[in-house]
Amino acid sequence: VISIVYRSEMADHHCLFCCGGRKFTSRAQCHIHRDHFGFVYGTADLFCKIPQGCSLPTHLAVYTPLGGDQDVSFLPTHNSQPQPQTNAFPYDFTVCISTMFGNFNNVLQLVQTIEMYKLLGVQKVAIYKNSCSPDTQRVLDFYHSTGLVDIIPWPITSYINVSGGWRPSEFPGDLHYYGQLAALNDCVYRYMYKTKYVALNDIDEIILPLKHRTWNEMMEYLTQESGPDTGFEFENHVFPISIKENSGRFLLQEWKDIPGVNVLEHIYREPNKAGVLNAFKVIVNPRLVQEVTVHGFLNFDYQTVRVQQNFARMYHIRRPQRHDLHQSDLIRDDHLWSYSEKLVPAVNEVLKKSNL
Repeated sequence: VISIVYRSEMADHHCLFCCGGRKFTSRAQCHIHRDHFGFVYGTADLFCKIPQGCSLPTHLAVYTPLGGDQDVSFLPTHNSQPQPQTNAFPYDFTVCISTMFGNFNNVLQLVQTIEMYKLLGVQKVAIYKNSCSPDTQRVLDFYHSTGLVDIIPWPITSYINVSGGWRPSEFPGDLHYYGQLAALNDCVYRYMYKTKYVALNDIDEIILPLKHRTWNEMMEYLTQESGPDTGFEFENHVFPISIKENSGRFLLQEWKDIPGVNVLEHIYREPNKAGVLNAFKVIVNPRLVQEVTVHGFLNFDYQTVRVQQNFARMYHIRRPQRHDLHQSDLIRDDHLWSYSEKLVPAVNEVLKKSNL
């Protein structure tokens, strides 16, 4: 059971199973993920042995003897049966987005990014939503109606004093970044037997192949080179939103009243520092994964490969990261424009159907 626990508390957790109309209990073992960034709460796995006589549990609840098992909430069980070894999944690629919070209103970048995912071959986007603006909700409702986007409610602020960042000294709170790590781990397991690959991204990040047009073509090549049992890391490259290209080519009338960042205006990236481990995000077969973190894996028994940045890279269109740079230090990179002929009309269609 993927959980969020108070790390210093040695709670005595138990699992209550529902099996064929009967209830069974077993004691839980708690494993706290090592990436908690010093916050008092952290992501954890609760391991409960399925009791004898309970061959196929349909639901379970977690409780402590102190609180009792009378007023508990049951969750449906998933992945409890061995799955056949097959490459036939409903989706080739699922993107896990965590978490949407702070009355999120970056509507234009949201639509542009999701439409880029579609052009790259993504068939499912999972968004863990805490809060968003009415305009964003209209977009999410449209995408949900098409079957592309699953919206997973994430009301974590009703239960925990969350942080808006990753370092307690800078971003006070009791849990890292709105429970991002729990959401990412949930997403991997939620789609484990529904998708060939998962990508763990933020909404302002797009992994772009430079030698191919789609993720399918890219991953076919990468798995031929490195083998199928591999996690692939794509290096982060920041495109600061403070710097815009000056041609005005994508200052479109249709987008002037839409709130948010226009990714096509930002084609200058910060050079990554040499000789350091730059941040990255991953695409991986989820059935290889036990635990994930923001950048990669915590418990992974297979090899990982850092994809060469001239083969593919992650376009991270956000506020500046390096403040030691001048505009002349930035690198022009307009590869995203090569998708614009299809991207622009697709974005316009979504905005129209979302009544924006």
